[in-house]
Amino acid sequence: MFNSRIIGLGHYVPENVVTNDDLSKLIDTSDSWIQERTGIKERRWIDPKSDDTTSTMAVKASKIAIKKSGLNKNDIDFIIFATLSPDMYFPGGGVRVQDMLDLPTIGALDVRNQCSGFVYAMSVADQFIKTGMYKNILVIGSENHSGLFTVDMSKLFRSSDYGKSIISANNEERQKLQKENVKLESELLSEEKVLSEQRKIL
Repeated sequence: MFNSRIIGLGHYVPENVVTNDDLSKLIDTSDSWIQERTGIKERRWIDPKSDDTTSTMAVKASKIAIKKSGLNKNDIDFIIFATLSPDMYFPGGGVRVQDMLDLPTIGALDVRNQCSGFVYAMSVADQFIKTGMYKNILVIGSENHSGLFTVDMSKLFRSSDYGKSIISANNEERQKLQKENVKLESELLSEEKVLSEQRKIL
């Protein structure tokens, strides 16, 4: 059985910085209130006048990851894209990235989990590589939170826009990517418990 390793990393964030003071002009909050509860001072949001989208941010991060990996883009043989805020639901984000990067005809799939999506995407890539089905997988996490959420205190101050990518590759030398066990406690997702957690933050 093969093992996988990370050979290239890339990230991209929009230029538009939104501070806590900026948020206080939109909702009833303050810099001290947000920092006390989260430690967050600022976040990046897409400027509506820019060309940034969930997919274009992913492409910008992917180009960096591919360059740092030392691979040619045509060496990529599969894409896994984790996002809850795709540009559109069909075609998926992975297919759009494949097109924007002008990659050859390869497989691409999306993972529709929020915070845990990138971990699930890594886990799927790891299994594909271990079986020998694929050799170089582009794993992406990208979100456009500012375009997804309404002005809601429980989400707004925690949301940020970003793109991140890694190249997960087959490794002949048997160095192991640390195994991550992905589990879901579905009882934590009940509406009552989600609301209860939000009240604690507020």
